[in-house]
Amino acid sequence: MTTLDHSLSRRRFLRQSFIFSAAAALRPFTSFATIDKSSPNPHAAHALMIGDWGDDRHLESQTSVARAMAAYARQYRLKQDALFLLGDNFYGEFPGGVNCPRFRTDFEEMYPKDVFDCPAYAVPGNHDYEARPEIKFQSQLAYAARGNTRWTEPAQWYSYKFPLHNPIATVIALDSNMPFPDGKLTHGFTHVMTEEQRKQQLEWFKAELAKPLTTPFRIVIAHHPIFSNGPHGDHKVLIADWEPLLREHEVHLYLAGHDHDLQHLEFEGHPTSFFLSGGGGADLYNERNEVVQRGPFFNKVHGFSHLEATEKLLTLRHLDTDGKIIHAFTKSPDGKVTILA
Repeated sequence: MTTLDHSLSRRRFLRQSFIFSAAAALRPFTSFATIDKSSPNPHAAHALMIGDWGDDRHLESQTSVARAMAAYARQYRLKQDALFLLGDNFYGEFPGGVNCPRFRTDFEEMYPKDVFDCPAYAVPGNHDYEARPEIKFQSQLAYAARGNTRWTEPAQWYSYKFPLHNPIATVIALDSNMPFPDGKLTHGFTHVMTEEQRKQQLEWFKAELAKPLTTPFRIVIAHHPIFSNGPHGDHKVLIADWEPLLREHEVHLYLAGHDHDLQHLEFEGHPTSFFLSGGGGADLYNERNEVVQRGPFFNKVHGFSHLEATEKLLTLRHLDTDGKIIHAFTKSPDGKVTILA
């Protein structure tokens, strides 16, 4: 598609994952060091992220998160290098397609340019595949193609460097809306990609990962989590298709939404940190009882997340609507994870 600018035995891993629930498949990561939280580094690159945010049924919640993001950015005088929009960008009706006024009210004005003067990199969620009346994802691609907007979504899947100047991370943005198991491409309002597209994206993903890494870090973003302690649970197709590639190429971060909460999952021996930011405005979800031992973090709360990046360290923070840091950790290029107490 577009570019802007080891492994476990596959069979053994899949067998473990499918019988799992929380205890069997992957051991929780237990060897965390802890240090005090620190304020954002003004000399780092910064991206704020939200998933599951554009819910017209819960506009008050979306607005409270957006205001908290703006207040946080102003408080620390953050120079925003990017917004990461992790899918389910627009719930509900979307009249007018590319001309829908919600692009202005629910995005351009909700996250104003005077605070977030940076590209807003978007991936599609399942609600973006709804036809209300047109498929919203197609309208989002068309809106980005018009230009004169921060909305950045050049293709169904794509890669980019973060930040644009003196990049620290190579980011691969994927479409996680896999074909329905029954082979149908639509149920009600909701569509999915075709099996041919799934295979095409997978081959492209493999080719992107095979390229020499020219930045200290590699990040993958998509809407659906591979592993989640929320009600949607672990994603069998993504476990089969993508998880072995994350291991093989030692991807540092996998960022997602879909479950309406904030999460951070680590597994012993796994090179990838799984970071979920789904509290952008939609109704909230409970944690599944059978996975409470997986972590280190789950919170049923509206909020947003912050990625801070230097050549030597990634720092990730979850924040609530008061702008309070409720969880944070760092990750080094060699994969060391440190929880910030």
